[in-house]
Amino acid sequence: MPAAPVAAESPVPDDDRGRLLSGTHHDPHGVLGAHPVPGGIAFRALRPYAKAVAVVAAELRAELHDDGDGFFSAVLPLRSVPEDYRLRITYEEAELEIPDAYGFLPSLGEFDLHLIGEGRHEQLWEALGARPMTHQGATGTRFTVWAPNARGVRIVGNFNFWDGTGFPMRSLGGSGVWELFVPSVGEGELYKFEITRPDGSTTLRADPLARRTEAPPANSSVVHESHHEWHDADWLARRAELPVHRAPFSVYEVHLASWRPGLTYRQLAEQLPPYVADLGFTHVELMPVAEHPFGGSWGYQVTGFYAPTARLGTPDDFKYLIDALHRAGIGVLMDWVPAHFPRDDWALAEFDGRTLYEHEDPGRAAHPDWGTLEFDYGRKEVRNFLVANASYWCEEFHIDGLRVDAVASMLYLDYSREHGEWTPNVHGGRENLDAVSFLQEMNATVYRRAPGVVTIAEESTAWDGVTRATHHKGPGGFGGLGFGLKWNMGWMHDSLGYVAKEPVHRKYHHNEMTFSMVYAYSENYVLPISHDEVVHGKRALVSKMPGDWWQQRANHRAYLGFMWAHPGKQLLFMGQEFAQGAEWSEGHGPDWWLLDPAYGAEPDHRGVRDLVRDLNTRYRGESALWQRDTDPGGFAWVAGDAAEDNVFAFLRYASEDTAAAPLLAVSHFSPVVRHAYRLGVPDEFAAWQEILNTDEARYGGSDVTNPDPLKPDPVPSHGRPASLRLTLPPLATVWLRPA
Repeated sequence: MPAAPVAAESPVPDDDRGRLLSGTHHDPHGVLGAHPVPGGIAFRALRPYAKAVAVVAAELRAELHDDGDGFFSAVLPLRSVPEDYRLRITYEEAELEIPDAYGFLPSLGEFDLHLIGEGRHEQLWEALGARPMTHQGATGTRFTVWAPNARGVRIVGNFNFWDGTGFPMRSLGGSGVWELFVPSVGEGELYKFEITRPDGSTTLRADPLARRTEAPPANSSVVHESHHEWHDADWLARRAELPVHRAPFSVYEVHLASWRPGLTYRQLAEQLPPYVADLGFTHVELMPVAEHPFGGSWGYQVTGFYAPTARLGTPDDFKYLIDALHRAGIGVLMDWVPAHFPRDDWALAEFDGRTLYEHEDPGRAAHPDWGTLEFDYGRKEVRNFLVANASYWCEEFHIDGLRVDAVASMLYLDYSREHGEWTPNVHGGRENLDAVSFLQEMNATVYRRAPGVVTIAEESTAWDGVTRATHHKGPGGFGGLGFGLKWNMGWMHDSLGYVAKEPVHRKYHHNEMTFSMVYAYSENYVLPISHDEVVHGKRALVSKMPGDWWQQRANHRAYLGFMWAHPGKQLLFMGQEFAQGAEWSEGHGPDWWLLDPAYGAEPDHRGVRDLVRDLNTRYRGESALWQRDTDPGGFAWVAGDAAEDNVFAFLRYASEDTAAAPLLAVSHFSPVVRHAYRLGVPDEFAAWQEILNTDEARYGGSDVTNPDPLKPDPVPSHGRPASLRLTLPPLATVWLRPA
């Protein structure tokens, strides 16, 4: 028998009514829902556009009074709130029966709020954002957002026709977090947060912790729950067996959207792993995949820090690609961009009406180079957002490493700023102490939570201790930043400058190739020939080289041979592995047609790709080339001063506790053949065998080789008791090892 409603008083006070309608109520659950009052239980609902609302529970059905403006209420003569009561809502063309969103206790625990308040929630993505769940027996989605300056927050989406009037969120105390559990809302629903700013205006914002987004140019967040089943347990178990600086590490850098344009994550999973595995690279590095509104930024201006770009598929599709790469024995690195974010008015900029993620000082908030905003690394919640984000990609997506972009712009207060445009730190220096602390915390957290993962700094200055442990202080008084590896921008700049010169002029720039060994062991280095070096008028790698087409390719091959033998890890951007002559463009990607057998010059490009494959194969098989990359004892010059000959020769050594043989690398950057060229070598080996020669005919060279074992002469040379006489091919690198 339905209970008869009793409405002896106005159910919603005018003040609450006004604040609910204007979106400025901090505690809607204290007004809406079911509450004991004198005479029974008061039920109140805010459902704009509804024709009628009824309370339904067991045998109870009671119509609520229409109080206008979408409010419905009644006082029922009940002793307690019925368990599992629902609202039956009648619209013009539909009727819904759902649990009352305002009948639930907070779905976020006190411990989560404590950690958020401390800035120490290492799995922040589990607490904030949209999470499908079962709460108090009901299925739905919990929405949470950090917006401490907001006067009110409402959730809007396609489930409420983008009208948040009936979906105000509650403020969870002083945490700055707003929460609402919405029953019957599940995966795939679009949503945003409607935030009332301190000045009373409203703004629609995408979820900063959305784990899925719409594909640009649309920018709504999408409720997501992963269903991917991983098959890479063996990979993860082996990943931490050998420290990365003592392991082979050669990286193929990829812009996923343009590697083969039009492919989805799942289609890439069919094509990218076998291609990379065939070439022998140990890892791929993906240019930023986090969601970004402008494709021309290549992903370096991020709006969705927790969502892989929807341009190529869903988050589970992206996991499928990573899984496929792991099963092919290939590690996955990802570019990560914690230095700045764009100003889009639906994303992070002045998120809740005031500076929040960006620094409150306009001079420190505005990035001088890119028209973006810099994060406030001194704010604990912002630091937590970024530290947790680094862990998120490693833990949820099994990413094996993060290459951190634009570290130098984070470290210096005067980065790209003139005198008077920046304020010194508390010690009077130019170092951004907040950024230093953030990077140290990020690295320490990631290494602790994800064994075997590596972090890599793209840091273009001589900051001391980029790859030093965070607890070891350097001469500047700072602890190390804690990165595993650092891009060697100096080597890149100097060596590219050298090879771009005509051979006749190279002797005057010989030190540009040798200077890197002065500081080679100051950090743990990666030698990068990245996308940055083959765009914006810088020309593709082969096009930087002087001479005719044959000489350009020969220089290209010789340079790669020098690079793979030099101490440090290697990184090569897509297209450079087959000597693409045109600059890269995200609009069309690599010129794959150069490898079409129907193209007349196809053998020229295939030969370079074959060399890259052989470089990687030999590299992985010769522990002398990677085992002591960070140990000065693993390298010795043989001829570092042969400027007149344009020759560089050095020995690489494996660890002393192994029986691995050394490797002799000789690079000759003149377009002539040098016969009987004498180089000093250790005298304990009876003969040396050429194991790689970039001038071989199958690579497109002139096939000047040393086919037979070379026996040392008892003739001292280069400070050594014995020496070899070998033939140096034109514009080529030769590797030899004891026969």
